[in-house]
Amino acid sequence: MSEWYFQDKAITGIPVDDRAWLYGDGLFETIAIRDGKPRLLTRHLERLSTGCRRMGIAAPGADGLAESLGAALSNTMLDLEFALARLVVTAGRSPRGYARSGATANVYTGVFSAAPLDPRLYSEGCRVRICSTRLARQPQLAGLKTLNRLEQVLARAEWHSSTVFEGLCFDTEEQLICGTMSNVFIVRGERLMTPDLSQSGVAGVMRRLVLEIAEEGGSIVEITAIGHQVLSAADEVFLCNSQFGVVPVTSIEQPHDDLPTVAGQSGKYLPAGPVTRGLMDSLRQRGYAEITC
Repeated sequence: MSEWYFQDKAITGIPVDDRAWLYGDGLFETIAIRDGKPRLLTRHLERLSTGCRRMGIAAPGADGLAESLGAALSNTMLDLEFALARLVVTAGRSPRGYARSGATANVYTGVFSAAPLDPRLYSEGCRVRICSTRLARQPQLAGLKTLNRLEQVLARAEWHSSTVFEGLCFDTEEQLICGTMSNVFIVRGERLMTPDLSQSGVAGVMRRLVLEIAEEGGSIVEITAIGHQVLSAADEVFLCNSQFGVVPVTSIEQPHDDLPTVAGQSGKYLPAGPVTRGLMDSLRQRGYAEITC
């Protein structure tokens, strides 16, 4: 179930001349709601405000965005014990054409019912797939969560098996960037590595938190280029996002591997190792109760 709000009023759609509809001209944040409260809200608002500045969208400041979210959470009839909210900022309404008319930004808030992941994904790890779809390089938009998610839509359409949790995406230079809905980390020896997102991808708020936790714990952390060979040599791989925290990857399949994972099938098999488990435990200690080990 879901509900949508514009300011403090419930809505069922957006104007057809909103640039979000016309061109995907805007940004959004998907925020975990736990026990009625938004999680990592300050980080989400910082990224959204940064994105608006970089894209030249005259959006409200962080306080105004938080007010829109708070109004939706106050008005919703949905259960907020375990839910999510989507905060959307668009470049506003304008006549036909790519040029913006200087319209005021529009802010929409959606509230959605949600449920925790299957606990076995935390305890046993997940199966992921290498996607054939390649992500374009565009440094002007890199790191931002824009409304244009067509690359992720195409990548996610590549598989239908319920046993595949996520797809890993490389860019046009064959560098690992992210999952369709997550950021990626790998462990090699004593190093914790995550892809450089200066050319493509979304810099997730959970990615940022994981980096901070790892650095505080004394880990050797690298934000770097990760090609196919580096991924193949990983000792551990895990995914993260703001909704589920951290999930270990225990199987990486190539695009042609459509069968259930069995011993001897092509692909890479990994343990849910100590670095991943340590980060999961750190998040649990910070209140991420849905992460089970």
